[in-house]
Amino acid sequence: MRIVVAGAGEVGTHLAKMLSRENHEIVIVDSSAERLQNLSSSCDLLTLEGNVTSQKLLTEAGAGKADLFIAVTPSDDTNIVSAIIAKRLGAALTVVRVGSDELISHENRDLFSGLGIDSMVYPEKIASKEITNVLHQSGVTSIVDFSGGKLSMLGVRMEHNAPIVKKTLGEAAGIYEMEYRAVAVLRDGQTIIPRRDFRFEVNDLVYVVTNHAGIKAILKHSGNDRETTNRVMILGGSHIGRLITKELGKNYKIKIFESNREKAYRLSDMLNNALVIHGDGTQVDLLMEEGLKNTNVFIAVTGDSEDNILSCLLAKNMGVKHTVAEIENLDYIKLAEQLGINTVVNKKLITAAHIYRYTLSGTVSMIRHLTLTNAEALEFVVSSKSKITAHPLCQTDFPEHAIIGGVIRGSEGFVATGTTHIQPDDHVVVFAMPEAVNTVNGFFK
Repeated sequence: MRIVVAGAGEVGTHLAKMLSRENHEIVIVDSSAERLQNLSSSCDLLTLEGNVTSQKLLTEAGAGKADLFIAVTPSDDTNIVSAIIAKRLGAALTVVRVGSDELISHENRDLFSGLGIDSMVYPEKIASKEITNVLHQSGVTSIVDFSGGKLSMLGVRMEHNAPIVKKTLGEAAGIYEMEYRAVAVLRDGQTIIPRRDFRFEVNDLVYVVTNHAGIKAILKHSGNDRETTNRVMILGGSHIGRLITKELGKNYKIKIFESNREKAYRLSDMLNNALVIHGDGTQVDLLMEEGLKNTNVFIAVTGDSEDNILSCLLAKNMGVKHTVAEIENLDYIKLAEQLGINTVVNKKLITAAHIYRYTLSGTVSMIRHLTLTNAEALEFVVSSKSKITAHPLCQTDFPEHAIIGGVIRGSEGFVATGTTHIQPDDHVVVFAMPEAVNTVNGFFK
């Protein structure tokens, strides 16, 4: 594909690195010569310095012949204008990152579609949805739903009392009725695709694919008890904080802390289903006074990675069972996991993964980056000509660094086994390491 990326910030850089692993013609445009120099030294791509809303510059970048134009600068206005220009020049598909829920309203989507913008990605909306999904299902660190929840991928931590700890995957399958399939394990910062002789250890973060019936089993086998979650503290009145509050406010008791006085008053008028507190949510005395010890979930989404990590550690130390941190500094993600923060959210990775699916075959209906790993969870729709339909999975030469977790057929989702024979129109959930994604894609074209 010919791909033009407007913006060489962290999102654009991460996208460029993902795309440069494959056989794409990539041009990245940015106003910063330094950012472009850093990127060109590590990736096989072309760079152009200048204003991404310049028609002359976009023409020089080849936007008019692009199969895909991606705008991911920090400015909504810049992204929208550059995409409109690229479409007028002849770009086949345009995708922009936006930071406002107003822009993705039904009315505005129709307006921008008429102007030539094919897709708008609002990472805060995706991030808030991931967090609320986790809170609806206690005992998990992350959850990704496929086909409306017919199958889910859960992240669960192996506790000391987990009955499958010290057992191999084969031994556990022989003892217990495993209505789930382990597709990845994070151990000591390394992502492992587990095979039959893999042995579970305490503190492993295990990703499993299951349907609704298997959730109870994996929580039991990993030593995680279901707990009632009804008291939530949110640090930061950011877009994510507001979206979470709107989603959870009817069923949870929520307190949201905002240090900016004017912003706190606006939040109070805007959110009638939460108690808004003007104050520094990193102060121990204030949190204790507001009932931190009786809180089930503490969510830090201030936009400051350091404050979010430290406040979550404080909450953890005070007995809060589940902590969630927005961490935008990519270097801090593994540190946060090692420190025991349960759920980590990164908008840059969310945005990059969401856009990345447009470079794969049309059979990819969804892709999610699993924040603590360097791998992707994908949902493929199988066509009648897909290579994957030729044989049962046990006879398929599927890539070593990928695994099929489950299948959605009609209204039913089920875990994949060696005897599973994929059929046309199935939706298939795959976990894949970066080096295997392109090969996996070939099985479903």
